[in-house]
Amino acid sequence: MSTASRAALMGARDTLPMLLGALPFGIIFGTLAVSSGLSAGATLAMSALVFAGSAQFIAVGLIASGTGLLVILLTTLIVNLRHMLYSASLLPHVRHLPQRWRILLAFWLTDESYAVVQRHYLDASVAATHKHWYFLGSCVAMYSNWFACTLLGVLLGQALPGMRDWGLDFAMVATFIGIVVPLLKTRPMLLSALVAGAVAVAARGLPYQLGLMLAALAGVLAGVLAEYLSPAKSSQPGATDERL
Repeated sequence: MSTASRAALMGARDTLPMLLGALPFGIIFGTLAVSSGLSAGATLAMSALVFAGSAQFIAVGLIASGTGLLVILLTTLIVNLRHMLYSASLLPHVRHLPQRWRILLAFWLTDESYAVVQRHYLDASVAATHKHWYFLGSCVAMYSNWFACTLLGVLLGQALPGMRDWGLDFAMVATFIGIVVPLLKTRPMLLSALVAGAVAVAARGLPYQLGLMLAALAGVLAGVLAEYLSPAKSSQPGATDERL
């Protein structure tokens, strides 16, 4: 097996916890979409071509309520603006890749793959040569899992119409907690997470999920400010931020 193939398989393997967390999320989406009036073909096409879990859920809800196309497009755009932050974070690691690679990885970039891949890119003990193959392996695993779970949800939607009310989507929340908490190793990172969480709760009533974007921006600003004001930064040029 080539080094590139091993890197891709490693990326898929390290994404396994996220696949398990996304499994009920994808099934519930398939069930919800069909029960909201979308055809099976349209539901599967959305997962194949949009591939954005939270945006898909919001879009389905808006479609079910008869919302106009322009509002649906703007709302899902706002929800997915967080991917600009992900892309900016990963750009230094992928800017050397050919455009065909960057386009492919940009389409497949999700919250889950970002959480796994970002940590891999920051691991200085791993050679950088095939890290984009690791990225690809994580993305393909998430994409295949999401589409398969959507298909399963569509098939189960008629047999288990109350499945959307089981609360299985909490598995995704629990998975993210398990991924994020070990990464909060510095004071700026911890402050960023706390501020983002507080703003998300305070702004949860805003329309069109604007609170999500507001929380992301607040968290980023808090982290940057904390990094800038860090005693380690001010006392030692080039020093890293304080550890907890």
